Amino acid sequence: MLENWAVVATRLPLVRRRCHVCASQRFRASGKFRVNAHHKLVDAWLLVRCTGCGDTVKLSFLERVPVRSVRPELLDRLHGNDPGLTAELLQDPAVQHRNRVALDWDGAWQLDTGGPDLRDREVIDVAVRFAARIPVRPVRLIAEGCGLPRAEVERRYAEGKLVSTVRLSGTLSGDFTFTLKC
Repeated sequence: MLENWAVVATRLPLVRRRCHVCASQRFRASGKFRVNAHHKLVDAWLLVRCTGCGDTVKLSFLERVPVRSVRPELLDRLHGNDPGLTAELLQDPAVQHRNRVALDWDGAWQLDTGGPDLRDREVIDVAVRFAARIPVRPVRLIAEGCGLPRAEVERRYAEGKLVSTVRLSGTLSGDFTFTLKC
């Protein structure tokens, strides 16, 4: 029987960027946006606050864009400080690249295994789904979901008792499946 696991975000990730005031490396998204119009052009920024000193930095995602080319729904979400839009923009690779930032997902996600204990079975087939693009080591997920130490999961992988369609030695942020033989 195929088990379904889900990796879900529990909060917004921290933004990794060096603070010019206190040299901290972490910023927390405030969920607020700043929108500025210059005649027929619009700029929009997501505001993030330093976890060390509280200084605010703007992450740009619209720069000198003609107002007519921006969807009215997007403008409404910006003016309403939509938290869903904050999550979307933080995970957008183009926004991360433009602002030279990375995301810190430590403590911002959890694994939902659906509850049943899997240790008593001989063969476990699992499909892991990611609700957001959260980079996680698959070995860590499997160890946490099965209640095993990471070294044991790595040993079973080396012995061929853990089989997957993807490489389990790096980090993943996309769906995958695996089979574990006990």
